[in-house]
Amino acid sequence: MTIQLTQLQADARQERGRVIAQRGSQVTYVEENFYTVKSQSGNGEYAISKVDGEWVCECPDNKYRNVKCKHIHAIEFGQKIKEEVKKNVIISEVVISQCVFCHSSNIKKFGVRHNKAGDIQRFLCGDCQKTFSVNIGFKRMKHNPRAITSAMQLYFSGESLRNTMRSLKLLGVEVSHKTVFMWIKKYVGLMEKYAETITPNVSDTWRADEIYLKVKGNMKYLFSMMDDETRFWIAQEVAETKMKHDARQLFIQARRLMKKQPKELITDGLPSYSVASNKIFPNAIHVRHIRLQGDMNNNKMERMNGEIRDREKTMRGLKITDTAILKGYQLFHNYIRPHEALNGQTPSEACGIKIEGQNKWKTLIQNASKSAKQ
Repeated sequence: MTIQLTQLQADARQERGRVIAQRGSQVTYVEENFYTVKSQSGNGEYAISKVDGEWVCECPDNKYRNVKCKHIHAIEFGQKIKEEVKKNVIISEVVISQCVFCHSSNIKKFGVRHNKAGDIQRFLCGDCQKTFSVNIGFKRMKHNPRAITSAMQLYFSGESLRNTMRSLKLLGVEVSHKTVFMWIKKYVGLMEKYAETITPNVSDTWRADEIYLKVKGNMKYLFSMMDDETRFWIAQEVAETKMKHDARQLFIQARRLMKKQPKELITDGLPSYSVASNKIFPNAIHVRHIRLQGDMNNNKMERMNGEIRDREKTMRGLKITDTAILKGYQLFHNYIRPHEALNGQTPSEACGIKIEGQNKWKTLIQNASKSAKQ
């Protein structure tokens, strides 16, 4: 009888946890492996964290009776729901599978073509007997994809244009720093348009903040929005001023790209955020009293601002407001750079977007080029 009663209690806790997870309003994501769940009375909340691979809750059921409480069940059900809803996007390496002349799939490799840009694979069509080579994304470029993508990786990892030029010289690639910049400008524009066609699976909590930048020696402000859970950099906008800036366009851009609205928005006390939130995200809870320490902070956003600041120091300021550098760094942050806080994943991987291949720059550029031609 006692065993049956214990099982009935366990089933009841599990069912209450399912109800809490489905409601969603009682559960708050704080950071990786750390949540809070409101108590049944609504007067307090319990902290749930993962310790040595197991969920631990502050409530009496788990803390003193050592049973899996409804709050832990709620977290587990919530994560299961997210996994079921999540739509994984796989950006595959471009593989040549058809003849460019007759579109036959009866093709095979037919040697290598040597030119100044490097070695390019040639193919022979078994049906029309014609040979062809395809260099998707890098057609008519004087240098090979490895040199171009290496330049982009070096630059967005923190090197200056001239240091990138010097590093390429060690690889046998002779280019000027201006050529490196033109590569960045061309391919960032191409990848940016392609990235806008992909909808990442971001969470329901977003953060917004601003950081000052120097453009031609003048003070400007970069306004950014980031997803709280995945660190995905959602949108950005350069403004002339801080206090008088209208943040509504930033919020509209974020809503358009993510195809959703947040349920919670975390910002500092800048008045323009409140105005924009009321107009664009009227149903979102706006948390605007934040500090660097404590339970309500914007440390995640400040960390990203630190990345941008480090990149700006190397450049000694920006030359123009509408620069490809900021958009390029956004792509680098989202799709290329692994983050320790995400267990070595990129923000895009945390959002269910996987880029295949060892050279992610090349995979992105080739897919962007294919998409632009369709």
